[in-house]
Amino acid sequence: MVDVSSLTSVHPADPRRVMLRTDDGVRIEAVYEPPAASVTDTAVTGTAVVVAHGFTGSADRPAVRRAARAFAERGAAVVTFSFRGHGGSGGRSTVGDREVLDLSAAVRWARELGHARVVTVGFSMGGSVVLRHAALERGTEGRVDAVAAVSAPARWYYRGTAPMRRLHWVVTRPTGRLVGRYGFRTRIDRRAWDPVPLSPVEAVPLIAPVPLLIVHGDRDAYFPLDHPRTLAAAGGGAAELWLERGMGHAENAADEELLARLGGWLTRR
Repeated sequence: MVDVSSLTSVHPADPRRVMLRTDDGVRIEAVYEPPAASVTDTAVTGTAVVVAHGFTGSADRPAVRRAARAFAERGAAVVTFSFRGHGGSGGRSTVGDREVLDLSAAVRWARELGHARVVTVGFSMGGSVVLRHAALERGTEGRVDAVAAVSAPARWYYRGTAPMRRLHWVVTRPTGRLVGRYGFRTRIDRRAWDPVPLSPVEAVPLIAPVPLLIVHGDRDAYFPLDHPRTLAAAGGGAAELWLERGMGHAENAADEELLARLGGWLTRR
């Protein structure tokens, strides 16, 4: 359960926007949206979808808000939040490592709000986080009931594309971190991972029997198609794979039709 003493309203006029406190003490902004009023299916409205954005995103970015609306229209309540170092959250980004604690806080909040069924969907960095979270929290109070990873990497330290080489420069160089802070409004931790966290492909075999969906675009400029195929193969036949024709990378490239299908999968699995 979420300790209610760790919740504070960000906007008194909007009690659905709060600050959560993670297990390592970082304050994370989060937003709750109830299901669309037109949905009456109680089996669906009992579901909460927790959305994990990509690197340099936030709860208030237009693409994240668009995804939240699409999932609410499918009948789910939606929790969005900003990872550490992003948006109005505290701390510094560890680019997928300690972000699993941010997601855990959001999932616990969804449970505290009364949702018996909580599912996660993550984009890019958020995709790697939902995979690790599902593996690490399986069988615990922080468990999820289904997980979807969109445009997620299969392995760490990938530099095989120009966008990923630029991202590594932003993360690892002092000048790059200044660009991240002032150009992308993302505060990045300068410390290297120690220890290196469980990789996405190592996490996948640990997720079953929780339903798992891998989604990837065939025009993704960051991670080529061997990443989703490797992730799906690691599921040993239990993971579902959608390869989307013409799609680019992450939440910015997810169109309304894909978001509707994703919402249907998340609410009905």
